[in-house]
Amino acid sequence: MGRTVFTERVIRIIKAIPEGQVCSYGKVAALAGNPRAARQVVRILHNSSKKEELPWQRVVNREGLISLKKGQGYERQRELLEREGIEFCLDGSIDLDAYLWMPGPATNSEDL
Repeated sequence: MGRTVFTERVIRIIKAIPEGQVCSYGKVAALAGNPRAARQVVRILHNSSKKEELPWQRVVNREGLISLKKGQGYERQRELLEREGIEFCLDGSIDLDAYLWMPGPATNSEDL
């Protein structure tokens, strides 16, 4: 069975997030055409990160926090983001004003 158009868009959007920036699950979902599908973005990341070589570490929750639990991938994601130059606040969050990626206004989300 083939992938859905939504899944294809999510994969393209995640691949487009540049090094040193992050995007939230909800924003990825909205850019892909379904703003209520943040959990589906999580599922796509879980199922496709390795085979699609997705920069999975660049997707965080809407509060700029890593959603993975400590001991279950949190440390790895934080390490990868720090290597890209992302700094964390004392509470463990990422300053989304500084690091949030959104495609420019001239970018058509279908082109991602």
